[in-house]
Amino acid sequence: MAITFEAMYSYLKALHIIFIVTWFSGLFYIVRLFIYNTEANDRPEAERKILQQQFNLMAKKLWLAITWPSAILTLILGPTVLYLYGSIDTWMWIKLGFVLGLYLYHFSLQRIYSEQQKGVFRFTSSQLRIWNEVATIFLVAIVMLVTVKSNMSFVWGLIGLILFVILLMSAVKIYKLLREKK
Repeated sequence: MAITFEAMYSYLKALHIIFIVTWFSGLFYIVRLFIYNTEANDRPEAERKILQQQFNLMAKKLWLAITWPSAILTLILGPTVLYLYGSIDTWMWIKLGFVLGLYLYHFSLQRIYSEQQKGVFRFTSSQLRIWNEVATIFLVAIVMLVTVKSNMSFVWGLIGLILFVILLMSAVKIYKLLREKK
């Protein structure tokens, strides 16, 4: 029983989506670990040392065993599926621009990961909370482009994304105010 082109395409596309999901899971969780690791600096020395060792270990396993492999497999499978798809529409070029931005974001997290593994903390937990939402913005933009494709007006899509960013950053600000109130 030979596998058809359509079946091969479907399997590769499914694998691509699976690795996108695991990659995003890693991107979302790694920044939470950065935040907890940073906040451990406010603890007494003995507690701080134990917490940071644990957070560094968790970050290392997540980053190296899940996030990086998922990013690499996404990068391999994405162009493969795109090649099999056969054509690149305008929406795909815009999506690829967001994907490039997502990889740049990933590399920025690699830098924070490397620094924190060495005990260097350049960002506050509040700054990291804001940075954590960047992945959400990329996720929304990419999923909207893939789902709606050419049915979406570029202008309305951009306006919607800007409104989403404003709403998201407002939620982060409100959360910060609530935390400070406690």
